[in-house]
Amino acid sequence: MLGREEGPELGPGGARGRLGVAELGAEPGERATLVQFSSAFCQPCRATRRILAEVAAMVGGVAHIEIDAEERLDLVRALGIEKTPTVLVLDAAGRIVRRAAGMPRKVDVIAALGAAV
Repeated sequence: MLGREEGPELGPGGARGRLGVAELGAEPGERATLVQFSSAFCQPCRATRRILAEVAAMVGGVAHIEIDAEERLDLVRALGIEKTPTVLVLDAAGRIVRRAAGMPRKVDVIAALGAAV
């Protein structure tokens, strides 16, 4: 289910500012970016990776970027990431428009992109 820990919908992002190449370690999408925070032994992270990659391939201008939470503790702390997987949906300007913890459903990811594009 795609949503914050307490609900089925992606909630508004909590971080201030924008995320760009320096923070993400890769080029964001032209229209939107699906950012996934993962950890090495996280089983749901593997399924989330597949789901987000499929959605990014379906929707033009959308990129999927996976970040190893253990390697980027500075960013994890700054964004208040508490568990993996956590997915952030960024708009074209790099602003967080949706946020979810846990493994999302494909249909919910597609719906969440509507807020970003």
